[in-house]
Amino acid sequence: MRLIENRRARAVFLVVVLFTLLAGDAWRYTVGWAGWAVVVGLIALAAVALLVLQRDRWRVSSLPFPLLAFLALAALSIAWSFYPGASALGVVSTWLTVAGAVAVSVTYTWAEILRGLGRALQLILGLSILFELFVATIIRNPMLPPVAQPGIDYANLPDKIPLMLYWSRNELFGDGKIQGIVGNSALLSFVALLGLIVFAIQFFDRSYRKRWSVLWLAVAALCFVLTRAATNIIGLVAVVVVVAAVLLVRRAATPRSRGITYGVIIVVVLGGIATALLLSKQLLALLGKSPDLTNRAEIWHNVIQLAQQRPVFGWGWVSYWVPWVAPFDHLAENNGVRQLHAHDAWLDVWLQLGILGLVVMGALVLSTLARSWAFAIDRPQFAPGRPGALTSATLLPLLVVVAQLVQSVAESRMLVEGGIFLLALMAIKTKTDHRPGPAVP
Repeated sequence: MRLIENRRARAVFLVVVLFTLLAGDAWRYTVGWAGWAVVVGLIALAAVALLVLQRDRWRVSSLPFPLLAFLALAALSIAWSFYPGASALGVVSTWLTVAGAVAVSVTYTWAEILRGLGRALQLILGLSILFELFVATIIRNPMLPPVAQPGIDYANLPDKIPLMLYWSRNELFGDGKIQGIVGNSALLSFVALLGLIVFAIQFFDRSYRKRWSVLWLAVAALCFVLTRAATNIIGLVAVVVVVAAVLLVRRAATPRSRGITYGVIIVVVLGGIATALLLSKQLLALLGKSPDLTNRAEIWHNVIQLAQQRPVFGWGWVSYWVPWVAPFDHLAENNGVRQLHAHDAWLDVWLQLGILGLVVMGALVLSTLARSWAFAIDRPQFAPGRPGALTSATLLPLLVVVAQLVQSVAESRMLVEGGIFLLALMAIKTKTDHRPGPAVP
């Protein structure tokens, strides 16, 4: 029997893919960049093999056009890139990540994706709590990664080591934010937000044992509270608002009532945005953020100045910034550590692919949002005149994309690793497969 037909092997492969993409730093901090590259290489080979084995189940023409346009534009940018070698590396990385998303979309049902994502999130969140507990009780000091990271001269570190270099800052019982196995409080907070979404869906759909769903919801909530990332707190509010909007639209039985419901939702959303803009300083203070959003304003200013030099086509795609080539070698530095992204996905797209890239990425996000919304509110049609039931599982793509969209304002994770994978997966799956599928026992 081929591995693709083995249920356990399929489940393990999906969890490994999702864990690696959402917690890449956990690999890099434990087995080093070389070990991480081996893991990623094996996953990429397996994904390509899945696509070849199932070539009769997918076509390039069936993929979302904005996604194809984005991949094509990224590849073409090598021709005008200021750093063609780095661009080639970034393009290969992005293409392979999207290929993995295509392979998962073709191979797995929605129910399997939900369950696999849940297991990967359980691993990341559970190990993060155990890791922080180990540091707090055994190490009892901030902990650097045990494997040396490239670009850091550990022999000549200053007396006051920059906080960003620590894998854990030993804050589980302190006043600061925990970082977990991913080594970043904002990233761990986003994983916790995904956990709240996935575990809540499993709880309400009863696709997972109730007591275990409650337990993992508690773990996700604990990690979310202990990370206190302002962007993801806003993301959680946005997710709750979207869930409420979906439930209201689902209850509207006639076209007239749906129209009224949409009108109310639009007014409430616009009112909320206006209020947030008027009270931005107060809200930032409430969330524990400085007016410059923890030095992001300076990074954004530098990125905008650079992007304006090549506004239409950009400097060339690179995904993560590569600190060994100009202009990224001195573009942004925070607390003695070079930044590897613009802390805003849209500024990063403008910098790398110009206004043309913004149009393409905007089309990809908006089209995915539109299909995800329809997926969430419309009953699936399994046969003419036989609509299926509305379930919580149909909310998954919409809520994931909404969470990513909010995160994209202060982080560029939507463009790399797990971010671009999830965006591509939701874009592809909502276009090619509108059925939630049976629950996986």
